[in-house]
Amino acid sequence: MTDRDTLRQLLLEKSVRTGEFTLASGKTSDLYIDCRMTALDPRGATLIGSVGWQAVQEKIQADQLDVDAIGGMTLGADPISLAVGMSSYQSHPDEALDVFVVRKEPKGYGGGKQIEGCFSSGNTVVVVDDVITTGGSTLKAIDAIEREGGKVAFALVLVDREEGGRKAIEERGIPVVSLFSRSTLLD
Repeated sequence: MTDRDTLRQLLLEKSVRTGEFTLASGKTSDLYIDCRMTALDPRGATLIGSVGWQAVQEKIQADQLDVDAIGGMTLGADPISLAVGMSSYQSHPDEALDVFVVRKEPKGYGGGKQIEGCFSSGNTVVVVDDVITTGGSTLKAIDAIEREGGKVAFALVLVDREEGGRKAIEERGIPVVSLFSRSTLLD
């Protein structure tokens, strides 16, 4: 079994639930995907790092991109971004991606930052999300990154629920790379 196959199986075991759920978007669904259950598991994080870094490398090479960092809206993106950043370091220490997190709101104290970690104005970044439904949280992260002077090369998503989020993000000119979609995860 490949790392991708093993990650898919782990997501199905740990992160996919059926029933009646209200999503962050406010929509109701018969499917809930809590990627944190997989991303915060050491085995899951390792697999996400491996499969995610491979997908990021392929996109960087295909589009001849120069990317500085990876990150997204806390909390869902945090373990994914760190896992991919660590995998980038393990395979290319001199070209490893820095990692950052985007807070939902700027801090009300200290430096008042909304973006924490290894991010600077002028960076070209990969924005990360665990699951996209409408794309709302990914778009909020993109807005914060652009406000702080960053340029988003593309979005990396663990699971695309195939409910319009990809389209909303791509309408902003940001390509989306998803490791899984609802159909590839559940089929």
